[in-house]
Order: sequence, then structure tokens, then C-alpha cells
Amino acid sequence: MDHILELRGISKYFGDFVASKDVNMLVEEGEFISVLGPSGCGKTTLLRMIAGFMEESEGDILIKGKSMKGVSPEKRPVNIVFQSLALFPMMNVYENVVFGLKRKKIGKEEARELALDMLHRVGLDGFEKKKISELSGGQKQRVAIARSLVMKPSILLLDEPLSALDRKLREHMKVELKELQKEIGTTFIYITHDQSEALVMSDRVAVMNKGLIEQLDTPHNLYNHPKTAFVAGFVGDNNRFEVASREGEKVVTKRGWKVTKPDLDFDPTVMYIRPEAFIVNPEGEVADSEIFEAEINTVLFDGANTKILVKPEGRDEILIALPQNARFQALKEGDTVRVAVAYDNIKCYKE
Repeated sequence: MDHILELRGISKYFGDFVASKDVNMLVEEGEFISVLGPSGCGKTTLLRMIAGFMEESEGDILIKGKSMKGVSPEKRPVNIVFQSLALFPMMNVYENVVFGLKRKKIGKEEARELALDMLHRVGLDGFEKKKISELSGGQKQRVAIARSLVMKPSILLLDEPLSALDRKLREHMKVELKELQKEIGTTFIYITHDQSEALVMSDRVAVMNKGLIEQLDTPHNLYNHPKTAFVAGFVGDNNRFEVASREGEKVVTKRGWKVTKPDLDFDPTVMYIRPEAFIVNPEGEVADSEIFEAEINTVLFDGANTKILVKPEGRDEILIALPQNARFQALKEGDTVRVAVAYDNIKCYKE
């Protein structure tokens, strides 16, 4: 695949504040890339620089191999869907979608054909004359996307477009957006602070923190092989432990829990273990694992996602475990269990 977007050393300063610092990224044509990070990490600033609404302080942005320096937003082969959607309430659905085509002086019949085809592709056949006020949140979302995609941008930029929707609709729209992107094939750059959105929809995810991209990787690698403490703590649920010292192959937490982590070649300051990495009451011996006795402190019932809080024998640490077998949901407070965690699932970092 060809690179459709290249960010070369992009930095943006607002006085002494660094919004982005030396951001480098290659995006392939047809990719779905999410930029994930907490509020204030610089992800929206990065999107606005790609769109041309803001000029980078350093570096260069190339789209289809062409530098965008000095190229105004309306002349860039990108379109953007904002969090607010910015639909025209005085226009019906069809008029919203055809609006940009009219401004480009596309012939009336061709514009109509393109607009109706795009409404069909986003599942809004028969909605042409509906008022925006008559639409649900998900339908408004699809109108905004149709209005952008009908312009045939090389890249569609989406700035937290699902954040205003309720949880159930947001879950539904995540699947719809991914399927729509696969069908149409347009490159999506998606800004979000919601890790679930990023992991479910994306081919790759760039995790930003304080203006830096800490890791750009597949959702699978981000989750299973986080390269930094921030990525480990931000992506997915995790147990975080402050490390006090190291005694040979043992990592000692500040609350005195000693955990075996062989082949560690540095002195960590923090350790992470995901809830599902703990194997509760394993059958038989478990190779290459830390094994310990623990007491169930609390059961947090949530159907298939039921978690238990366990306390390692003789220690003050409280661990969150997600039993992987339904029979463990019968466990109750006060029970003593045997717990194992593979050495590979114990992630250590120096912050």
C-alpha cells in the first residue's frame, strides 16, 4: 500500500506550552487510524494541523506525497466530522448532503446521484426529506459522515464524533463506522479519548501523552505488549503496583508483595498485571508463573464480566482479578483461592 499521509517531525507550541512534539507517522491508504489519549494530550491539535485549520510550528505534513505547507483547508483533500456534527438544521437530510457538491459547482443531476448513492451507503434510504430535528443521534451521525464522504476526500478526519451519544448507541455506531469504512475504503483518522472505540475500530492506534506519541501499533500489540508505563495504564484495565525495590528475581511492591519476574535487566518503579491474567484456582501445575494463596475480599458481580478483589496471603495489596471460567462466579467473600500469573503477563517499567 502507498502512504497517503506522512507526518514529519510535527511540533506545535503555544508560548511555553508544547501541544505536540516531534510527531512522526505514516498512514497507508485505506487505513483506519485512531489517535487515542486523555484530554489535553494534543490529539485534536494534531487533527486541526492535518486539516489546515492550524499551522505547525515545526515539521511538515504530506498528503499523497505533497507538502501541505501554505495549502488552505478548503484546498486539502481532507474532510472533517466534528463532535458537534455541525449539520444545518434549516436544511433537510438531502440538502445537507448535497450542500458541498453544489458549492463545488457539480451539475444538479450528478450531485443528486452522488448524494442519493451516499445516503444509500450509510443506510439512510428514504430519509432525504427528513428534517435534522426528526433524526436520532445515530442517524444524525450518519448524515454528517455522508456529507463528508460525498466530497470524496482522500482522508476523513473524525474528532470524537460518538462522544455525545448514549452508551448503547455508541456501541452500535462503533460497529457501523468500522463496517462503513471497510466498504467505502476511505482513509479514516479518528480522534478519541475512549480506548474501546480505538481498539474496536482501528487497524492501528497512536497513543498520545503530553504531545508525544508513546506507541503506534495494532490494537492487539497495544493491549498485550505496551511499550511504556503510560500505555500500560491507559489502554485496558490494569492492576498498578508501585515498586519499592528489587531482590534478585523478585520485584518488591511498596506494600511488601514479592513477585517473581525472571530476566529483568533493569530496576522498575512500577508494575502492571491485567485482571484477566490472574488464573484463579488453576488445575495442576502452571509453568513459568508466579503462584500464591489469596483471600477473596469482594465479589463485583457483572455477569460474564464478574471480577473479584483478592488479597495475597499476608500482604496488604488488593488485586482485581477477572476469572475466565464461569464456575468461579460461585466464589464468595472470605474464600481462600490459589492464584497464578504467567511471568510474561507481569509488565514492569521505569517511569
